[in-house]
Amino acid sequence: MARMDDGAVTLIEFSADSNVKMYEKTVTPPGVSSGGAIDVTTMRNTTWRTKSPKTFKDMTDGSLTVAYDPAVYTEILAMIGDNQSIVITFPDATTLTFWGWIDAFTPGEMVEGEQPTAEVTIIPSNMNDSGVETDPVHA
Repeated sequence: MARMDDGAVTLIEFSADSNVKMYEKTVTPPGVSSGGAIDVTTMRNTTWRTKSPKTFKDMTDGSLTVAYDPAVYTEILAMIGDNQSIVITFPDATTLTFWGWIDAFTPGEMVEGEQPTAEVTIIPSNMNDSGVETDPVHA
């Protein structure tokens, strides 16, 4: 396993529409979280608050900044809130596959002399279309 030295080229693909007219400028993959601490301090503690980790793991939201074709609105309307398999391909050609949906597509300002972009928010669902808890897979 090697360290990544450059973020280019990182791509994202949505199973509901692998040819969606969005073009990645930046990609922030989902992270992982234990959900914070459980405070297990009792009146029998003498000096320190004590904590335990939660049982369940979570994936944090991901995002991307994209250039886009205005025709993407038709595709986004069909995909927004649609639980689907999402694949992020990293520069080293490894992939992270997880279930989730596009939660938001927010166009930026339209400015003369600048490429129009939009912010896309992705929420991992951690379950497939059958409602079965599904681990993310890095391959």
